[in-house]
Amino acid sequence: MTETPRPEISRHAEKHDRAARNFYPAEEEAQFSKSQPHSTPQTLDPAYELAFQDRDFLLREELRPVRFQLELLKPEMLLDEAGVGSTLVMYGSARIPPPHSVETALAGLADLPERDQRVVKNLVAKAKYYDEAYELARLASEKAIVEDGKRQFVVCSGGGPSIMEAANKGAHDAGADTIGLNIVLPHEQAPNSYVTPHLSFQFHYFALRKMHFLLRARAVAVFPGGFGTFDEFFELLTLIQTGKMKPMPILLFGKEFWTRVIDFEALADEGTIGHKDLELFRWCETADEAWGHIADFYKFEI
Repeated sequence: MTETPRPEISRHAEKHDRAARNFYPAEEEAQFSKSQPHSTPQTLDPAYELAFQDRDFLLREELRPVRFQLELLKPEMLLDEAGVGSTLVMYGSARIPPPHSVETALAGLADLPERDQRVVKNLVAKAKYYDEAYELARLASEKAIVEDGKRQFVVCSGGGPSIMEAANKGAHDAGADTIGLNIVLPHEQAPNSYVTPHLSFQFHYFALRKMHFLLRARAVAVFPGGFGTFDEFFELLTLIQTGKMKPMPILLFGKEFWTRVIDFEALADEGTIGHKDLELFRWCETADEAWGHIADFYKFEI
């Protein structure tokens, strides 16, 4: 019995079958478009440009929902591809000087107005928290906890200077990847040099940046800070208080600072929050103390 020969299949067809795609990927289509001559009034007009390559079109007011989607998707996809399962988020002021800059900050103090002298002294007094942020980030990173094939407690900051820099530096010095979520501001805002380059993100929308801070958060450390830190801290408390987020360790560093600028007990006594709500966070002064709270919450060895 003679066997019927198989029909010859081209390499292109084999590749097409393996890929299981009926259409060319957008990247290839863009190359096709780019290779075509653009010499007529029709092809030279912006209307002819592929929509996903038309920057002016993407920046139109009506495209805001699409830009929201892009800022949600890009970090989410890249963090997933990088194997990041959860994060240790660290908030804090961009103005607190690192300990090695204290001497410089105090130089010429006598020439300043009294109020400015007080401000400088207050900031210098908080320099110790730079070291604690560094130590907590280093400690968490050295643990190198992996669950379900994903890295856990990957240090994440706003990517800027001061406390944020200390967080990224601590993880970097431990040989671990670390995340920076920067925001576009009218004045210069660049990521600090300790953020892992492929985990350094920039946002246009504060709302999407705030969402990414908490999507993977498994613990949050909050150091003394200003409006931005307050905003992130109180939103996190609200989300957990209202049941929109599961409880997690919220580590509040600097009891002297926080109780001076916010009267938490008064809020509870006024009845606008419950006294039980004051248990949503834990006071901390040292990195070891903070990590102890995290270990106790998740029931693992320190």
